[in-house]
Amino acid sequence: MANRLPFIIGLVAIVLFLVWSSIFVVNEREQAIVVRFGEIQDVKTEPGLYFKLPFAFVDADTVQYVEDRVLRFDLDDIRVQVSGGKFYEVDAFVLYKIADPRTFRQTVSGDQVAAESRLRTRLNSALRTVYGLRGFESALSEERTSMMREVRDQLRPEAESLGLRIDDVRIRRTDLTQEVSQQTYERMKAERLAEAELIRARGNEAAQRIRAIADRQVVEIVSEAARDAEIIRGEGDGQRNAIFAEAFSRDSEFFEFYRSMNAYAESLSDSGTTMVLSPTSEFFRYFNSAAGANADSSATGSGNASNAAAPAAGSAATSGDAAPAAEPAVPAN
Repeated sequence: MANRLPFIIGLVAIVLFLVWSSIFVVNEREQAIVVRFGEIQDVKTEPGLYFKLPFAFVDADTVQYVEDRVLRFDLDDIRVQVSGGKFYEVDAFVLYKIADPRTFRQTVSGDQVAAESRLRTRLNSALRTVYGLRGFESALSEERTSMMREVRDQLRPEAESLGLRIDDVRIRRTDLTQEVSQQTYERMKAERLAEAELIRARGNEAAQRIRAIADRQVVEIVSEAARDAEIIRGEGDGQRNAIFAEAFSRDSEFFEFYRSMNAYAESLSDSGTTMVLSPTSEFFRYFNSAAGANADSSATGSGNASNAAAPAAGSAATSGDAAPAAEPAVPAN
């Protein structure tokens, strides 16, 4: 019995090895492709425990696992030309799933990187085609959704030939290239400057219109004020003349004397004006007699006044319309 124990242990080990090499497990995130001598024997898409022929090292049965999840790959900085002739940079991504593992194995040997490489080429072509039929503004408008559907529909035949199913295609970014961005910036700058000049011109026009209205109102107000001032001044002059006339009518001799005294005070002050008058002039009637009698020529001759202000005397003599006719007029140099 002791001699058989190593044999039994070896037999059990061989059985366990055969069982272990004949079992494979598929989880919920994977699909399994059973290949026998390079030929696909079966595809397991449901999770569970499965059996196969042992001796995978001699290609009896081998299991290749592929993803059963939705996968994604990105395509960045794709240079596309729109209908206007300008170039833009586009970023997009694709959501896909391995829907037919058998076809996936037969076309790209189950290589996910190789399948994505072929999809990238087709996605690049589809983006260029869709953008080439539209302008740049379409990618920023409501047409964006329809553009993504078109790209997805153009990508699906290629994906189906690889055993893949395209769930969605999304455009992440549509941006200007460096040269187009600079051109767009210059154009926007020129438009803003033109708009600013237009607003400034309208503002100047409005300012000139308001200024003209204000100037016209100033002229009207000043004219009305000058008119009112002349009217008030005329009324005042009339009232003054009436007062002078009334005063003259009450005591004409005293009024003449008062007017003459004012004329003396104004004319004989140091005004720098020289007057040459006759000694018998009416201007000196009150010099020698308070009664206003004419003085002798010798007495009055000394009354030749120098340095008298003619305009002041003249203004004093003519300040009232009721002055007597005998009051002398003073000449002015």
